[in-house]
Amino acid sequence: EFAVVKNHSQIGYEILKKIEFPWPIAKIVHQHHERLNGSGYPNRLKSDEILLEARILAVADVMEAMTSHRPYREAFSVKYALNELKKRKGILYDPKVVDVCIELFEKDNFSYS
Repeated sequence: EFAVVKNHSQIGYEILKKIEFPWPIAKIVHQHHERLNGSGYPNRLKSDEILLEARILAVADVMEAMTSHRPYREAFSVKYALNELKKRKGILYDPKVVDVCIELFEKDNFSYS
C-alpha cells in the first residue's frame, strides 16, 4: 500500500513533464518527498541535489498533511506540526524553509489565513 502512495511523485512527474512551464514544475513535484539526509523518495536525493522549490513544497506538504484530518487520525494542531518540523529541521527539512514557515505562522498567530 505504501508503494502505491510513494508512486504519486512519479505519476505527477510523468504528467507534468509533458507540459511546458517557465519553471521546473515536473521536477519540483517529483522531488517533494526527498529529504535532506537522503531518506526520501523516489531517488533518495540529498541536500542541494533537491531543488529549493521542492524543499519548500516538502515543508508545505508536511504541514498540510499533519494539520488535516485523516481517516486514521484527527488533525494535529499547527503548533504541534511546527514543533515536529523543528525537531527534524536540518535532518529531513531545509532549516531556512522551516524557519520561514514558523515565522509566517507565528506572524499569523498560528493559524491558516
